[in-house]
Amino acid sequence: MPPARKRARAYDSVKIRAALKGQFGHVREAVGALTPEQLALDTRLAGWTVRDLAAHITMAVETVSRNLARDEPPAPELTLLDWPFATAARAGDIADVTRDLAAAHPDLAALYARTEERFLEALAAPDSRVLAARTGAMTLSDYLVTRTVELVVHSDDLNAAVPGLEIPYDRQALAACTRLLADALAAKAPGGSTEVRIPPYAVVQCVEGPKHTRGTPPNVVETDPLTWMRLATGRLTWRDALDAAKVSASGERADLGGLLPLMG
Repeated sequence: MPPARKRARAYDSVKIRAALKGQFGHVREAVGALTPEQLALDTRLAGWTVRDLAAHITMAVETVSRNLARDEPPAPELTLLDWPFATAARAGDIADVTRDLAAAHPDLAALYARTEERFLEALAAPDSRVLAARTGAMTLSDYLVTRTVELVVHSDDLNAAVPGLEIPYDRQALAACTRLLADALAAKAPGGSTEVRIPPYAVVQCVEGPKHTRGTPPNVVETDPLTWMRLATGRLTWRDALDAAKVSASGERADLGGLLPLMG
C-alpha cells in the first residue's frame, strides 16, 4: 500500500543552499586527504569501496546540474514526501553507474572541483524550476532538500568506513535530513497514537490508534538525529538500536521495527 499523503513542511531555500554548499565542502576536504589505502577500504554498502562511495557523492550532487540541463517537465510528479519511497527502484542502476564513475575518474580531487563548480552555478536557478529527476519530476526547491539526505547519509557512510575520519555535519543539512525522514515515517504510518522525538530537530505523530491530546503521550520513541537517519535508511536495525540503547521506546505502539527502513 502506498504511503498516505501528508503535507510537507516548508524549508528555507537560502538555508538549504548554504547547507548543501557547507556539507559538500566538508566531504570534499575529507576525501582530498584520504590515502590510497583508505580509498581501497570497504564500506558498509555491499561491494562499494571508499573510492566508489566518494565518487557516488559527486554523482548525487551532479544530478542537480544534469537535471537542470534537460528539458523542463510540464509539472512536478513527486513531492518531498514521495521521494524517500521512490528511491529503492533505482538502487541497482545507481550501483553500476557509481562503479563506472569511480573507474573513469581516478583523480577524485579534479572530479570534486568540477562537480562543485557546476553545482554552484546550478544554485542560481529559481526554486520553482522543475527538474526531470529519474525518480520523478520535482521542483528544484524540493530536490535540493533531498540532496541533504544524500550528503548527510553518505558522510556518515564515509565516517563509518574510515577510522578517525570524522567528517562534520552541517547543522542545517542534518536538520533537513532528519525532518524529511521523520515526516516520511508519519506519511507511511499516519495516525496520532505514537510520538517520535528526534531532538533538537523533529517531533512527529504517527501510527493508528488512540490520539494523544495532552500530557505525556502513552507511546513515545526518542533517538538522536544520526541514529534516526541510520534507522530510516537501513544502516541500523531497530533491534540493534534498542540493544545498543541508541533509541528508547515506551508503549505498546512504540515498536517501529515493522515500518523501517523507509528508504531502500
